[in-house]
Amino acid sequence: MSTGPTHAMSGLLAWSAVTALAANHPIGQLNVQSWAVGAVLATGAALLPDLDHPGSTISRTFGAISQGFSAGINALSSVVYRTTRLKKDSKRDGGHRGLTHTLIFAVFAAVFTTTVVQTSQKWALPVMMFLFAGLAVRGIMNDWCPRQDALWITLVSGGITWAMIAWTARTDASAAACGIAVGVGCVAHYVGDAITEQGCPMLWPIPIAGKTWFPVAPPKILRMKTGGVVEMAIVGPIVTILAVWLGLAALQNTGVLPFLRGFDLLPL
Repeated sequence: MSTGPTHAMSGLLAWSAVTALAANHPIGQLNVQSWAVGAVLATGAALLPDLDHPGSTISRTFGAISQGFSAGINALSSVVYRTTRLKKDSKRDGGHRGLTHTLIFAVFAAVFTTTVVQTSQKWALPVMMFLFAGLAVRGIMNDWCPRQDALWITLVSGGITWAMIAWTARTDASAAACGIAVGVGCVAHYVGDAITEQGCPMLWPIPIAGKTWFPVAPPKILRMKTGGVVEMAIVGPIVTILAVWLGLAALQNTGVLPFLRGFDLLPL
């Protein structure tokens, strides 16, 4: 997997790109509050697939609670892997880069998010928003307070959650935008994993080359080592710069950045 910060910024980049480049579609015409909610959801969702890895950034987000939940998802993912793998699939444990690293999971997460926004009456929406806010904060500020980070992440996430709930309209359009943000964040994670050495089985359960868990990846020369020099010195900074640029372009469409009027951030 890529590191937590790279994953988080890739989710923000994906959301910024979708909203900035779809100016003629409703998803590109959100107000600034709805865009900000989507940005948090996409950033957090870009870490969500690593819920199947007890040692990942996401598993440490809320201390023992998230670590225990991560262990359960890892066990479930392992069972699904062993049950559905073909002869050419590796005989690994299968817990990590399993079920949560598939497009099926991304669709499920998007639909679940949409449903919660549409139907939540009391606790479901606050809990969901809090979880995604925590993932976003953890991902972007992974090493900010290593001794008491769970406490600080919880406090900061609480404040962000309050704003997200206040800014989330209970309409079908708003619910769909939230779902798209989560789906986009998950897919950004898969792309990030696909360009690492192990690839990503995002197309499961479609059999490819005799494998249901075929690791989708570019040629080896284009892959990078997780946490290596290429990611930390090249890929990470580029993803961050693009996320900021396209984020400003998307916000420019909302009219919230008057100082950028007359300056086209997307000349094409």
